[in-house]
Amino acid sequence: MGNLSHKLAARGNYSNRVTPRSLRPGGFFVTSAGPDFRIDIHQPVSIIARMSDRTLKTSRNNTLAHIGLFYTAAIWGSTFFVVKDVLSSVDPVILVAYRFLLAGIILLAYLLARRQPILAGIRQAAFLAVILYLLYIPQTVGLKFTTASNSGFITGLFVAFVPVFLRTIFRRTPTLMEVVGSAVSLIGLWVLTGGMKDVNIGDMLTLLAAVTYALHVLYCDKYMKAGMDPFILTCQQFLIVGLLALVTGLVLRLPLSVGSTSAHWVIVFLAVFPTLSACVIQLVAQKILSPVRVSLIFALEPVFAGLFAWTLGGEEIISHRALGGMLIFIALILSGLPTPAWAKYLTNRWRQASID
Repeated sequence: MGNLSHKLAARGNYSNRVTPRSLRPGGFFVTSAGPDFRIDIHQPVSIIARMSDRTLKTSRNNTLAHIGLFYTAAIWGSTFFVVKDVLSSVDPVILVAYRFLLAGIILLAYLLARRQPILAGIRQAAFLAVILYLLYIPQTVGLKFTTASNSGFITGLFVAFVPVFLRTIFRRTPTLMEVVGSAVSLIGLWVLTGGMKDVNIGDMLTLLAAVTYALHVLYCDKYMKAGMDPFILTCQQFLIVGLLALVTGLVLRLPLSVGSTSAHWVIVFLAVFPTLSACVIQLVAQKILSPVRVSLIFALEPVFAGLFAWTLGGEEIISHRALGGMLIFIALILSGLPTPAWAKYLTNRWRQASID
């Protein structure tokens, strides 16, 4: 016993010795052992506080992203009848050229003032611009030949293409609830718009727009989550789409004139709100939300179109359209729910059986 006491005295007071771990940032123990060792609670608490701050910030950003996409769907829905009316004063291809060029020039001036690298990511922007061109030109031209209900329903079919392309092109499997949400949303669109009637060339053009709509959402998701700047990418897309549409108009010798003063103001409105603000918000939101989630929010576009028609347009509220809108909202809620345990179990069993 005495020998042990002499050894401890020679080696120093064990309980006050500090181990290398206690010197590390984030270490919990001030002393390594002994009956009077102390625990430093300040570092863990600060870590938890930072995690809490990040959680709150993520939650706040998620909420803002949803609000922004709701605004986008609303502003697109509110302009549906505006575009339909202005086509009597300007050619649809030229309308696309003017609205995108104006939006692109405004955003370009902003980026130049901030000395941003406006050519960064131009290759990805050119690819997205071609898709966007193949979205707006067929959709706008198709409005001259098809009914508003057909156009609304067929464009809304992009919510079905998003999970399909997500699986086939991007090799990512959407969750079960996202698939269920897409299916319910399609049913809601059918009920809201009355489905397709008297299929014509305008409907085929609009179907092409629905396909490119889905592709645009998915590739925007890819580029945004890769860290690209949404303002630069949007500006580049606008200018390229506007130039492509203008060249198309010149090659086809389409009339470049705008028939009325009110049509000029409509073009300015279309450039600033449903083009510039809505598209920038879309890209910023896609840094956070999944593409299926984004597509389901955008499926609310015809719902907002109906709301504006009932409130500002003085149209009569029709019960089946209200039911369709409610189904789309339900689809949006369903897509955010976790996959049930039984569905996960069956999926895992099916995958294991397919491997065996």
